[in-house]
Amino acid sequence: MLRSSLTLIAVTISGLLHAAPNENSENIERVIITGSRVIENIDEVPASITIISQADIQEQLKITPELQNMLAQLVPGMAPSTGTASNASQTLRGRAALIMIDGVPQSTPLRNGSLGIKSLDPSAIERIEVIKGATSIYGNGAAGGIINYITKKAASDKQLTGSASISSRFSAVKFEDTLGLRYNASVNGQQNNLSYVLSASYEENGLQRDAQGDVPGLMYGLSDSETENIFAKLGYQIDNDKSVQFTYNFYKSQQQSDLIDVTGSVNSGEKTYAVKAPANTDIKGVPQGPRGNHNFMMKYTDLALLDNTQLTVDLYKQTIENVFFFSAALANQSEGFDGGQSLIKSDKSGLRLTANSQFDFENVESTLIYGIDTLNDVTSQPLVDGRIWVPEMDMENIAGFLQTKWVVADDVVLKAGLRKESINLAVDDYQTLKLCREINQCSVAMDVKGDTLHYSATTYNIAAKYNAYPQFSPFISFSQGADISDTGRLLRAATVNDIADIQTEASIIDNYELGFTSEFDDLRFEVAAYRSTSELGTTNKFNAATGVYEPVRAPQKIWGYEALVQYQLNQSLAINATYSWIEGKNTAQDVYLGAQQISAPKATVNLRWQALENASLSINYLHVGNRKRFEKIEGEYVGDQGPIDNYQVVNLSGQMLFEHYKVFVGIENLFNQDYYSARSQSFTYKGYNTKSIGTTVNLGLSIDF
Repeated sequence: MLRSSLTLIAVTISGLLHAAPNENSENIERVIITGSRVIENIDEVPASITIISQADIQEQLKITPELQNMLAQLVPGMAPSTGTASNASQTLRGRAALIMIDGVPQSTPLRNGSLGIKSLDPSAIERIEVIKGATSIYGNGAAGGIINYITKKAASDKQLTGSASISSRFSAVKFEDTLGLRYNASVNGQQNNLSYVLSASYEENGLQRDAQGDVPGLMYGLSDSETENIFAKLGYQIDNDKSVQFTYNFYKSQQQSDLIDVTGSVNSGEKTYAVKAPANTDIKGVPQGPRGNHNFMMKYTDLALLDNTQLTVDLYKQTIENVFFFSAALANQSEGFDGGQSLIKSDKSGLRLTANSQFDFENVESTLIYGIDTLNDVTSQPLVDGRIWVPEMDMENIAGFLQTKWVVADDVVLKAGLRKESINLAVDDYQTLKLCREINQCSVAMDVKGDTLHYSATTYNIAAKYNAYPQFSPFISFSQGADISDTGRLLRAATVNDIADIQTEASIIDNYELGFTSEFDDLRFEVAAYRSTSELGTTNKFNAATGVYEPVRAPQKIWGYEALVQYQLNQSLAINATYSWIEGKNTAQDVYLGAQQISAPKATVNLRWQALENASLSINYLHVGNRKRFEKIEGEYVGDQGPIDNYQVVNLSGQMLFEHYKVFVGIENLFNQDYYSARSQSFTYKGYNTKSIGTTVNLGLSIDF
């Protein structure tokens, strides 16, 4: 149905085409809203931030629509992509990031399934704002920072404008069954006081193939997957100061395949790959992936609540169902289960009220940002067969915050703020799930008494930046975050009979950062060093009885540095290069943290060449370095402690503009590098050691009108 609708949109609008100039996005890219919740100039933010512009998104879309790949390529401090639908281990500075759409959380931090990055099609995104380091400005789940997808806005001077595109991806290594199709179309505009944005996309993947022509394993795989996204935004300008906006986002991405895995092992050196299932084979489970996530948002803005005060009110409602792969580790043979398949269910509703007041004194501009957040998050992780793995967790969260900014003599920026958090987390009585590796090798099911857990925390931040000289603009910051992420993992692994005895305490994360930016005509540098500590973290320990890795709370220290260089060599040639290095330890035992949190060193180079007025070419280079911190235990690597060997990948994209349309090509893994991703090398868990895709070509046509 969606595919037919997209085709109809594309055919209908093709008769309305006329040339339109590209919007000048320079001013848009110099402001940011995520860090303080109000619009501010990027030069007044004393923190490490990355803005992925519309041009960057369009360049990456020529190669792949996978947001996790784009973020890995463009964001210093973001761990390498897994090459799958899952972003497990793709941390931001060693900790989980909070994924948001226009400020509304998409992550499920109470039971983090690491699927939040894929929650919106890139064609609906105007830009991406990434704030690094622990922050509580948006509440629970932002231990590593914030990734905020800012969606497209309506053109203010047109009744109708938009675009449509069609593209196809296929393997250049072995073409058989790899052909996929992607459609997307969008329209937007404004008439009188009414504005609108409507975007729809549909993608159908064929088989993916690695550099040897084999199909990578199906765990979180992208082969044979179908993705649908419908995004709509309707705005009404009540008067010069007041406006209201309604947004709806539907996202679905599921894999349904007639393949089965041939499972290898990191320790044996054999890859996991997929093959056609023999005749009469019973393929277990239901399609994996988001089965239909819904977001409803309403925003009310008053730019003149008082002479010097603006008000923004956000209301949102969200339902999520993310289905995971079938796992034999969820077996209980005595009850007739030879495995199981879990899903994370999350229902959120929330209110965010933000006021912004400005005061001018002699040589001082002052801004006060204050408000209240409320959130109800009901999350659980049942199995598809009806068994309960993680019981329903009902979180009521209310928080008040105050953030201040002082600009002194136009050159000194001072920021300070606090957030007072109050959380009640209710869990009814439940029984832990009995899991059996073998018929006679089972975990013990525990009857756990439920309770309402109370959390209260006040977190602080303070920062300063000096802007007198563009050649050297330093900043220093301290920020805290309060985090109760992945309480569900703790509950499902309970070994006591009272929830009050489970170590569910909130983790307070202290983040220290020092950095600077430098600009010299066409050359720009960004450098930052950071240190992040917490009294409680989450690492994993193998349970031999169940074959499941269970959490262990321990104090952590994470540290690292990042650098970025941007150079406009001439009017037609620009280069962007980044480098990230990170390390971390369990400080109680003085041992290094595994790859679930700490990524290998990463370097990227992006070269953009405007070869002709109507033709351009881009080259993306990714290098992932070595990380070998762990020894074998009884002859094998365990957990997330496999050794990571370096690898490098080159992608190529280009486009040619014509009067009303453009044709484009993207080539992923141009030189057919035969490699395992960093996660595939480090995760010794069964089925994770899949090779990344070989040379893959994307060809397409798009029309703007």
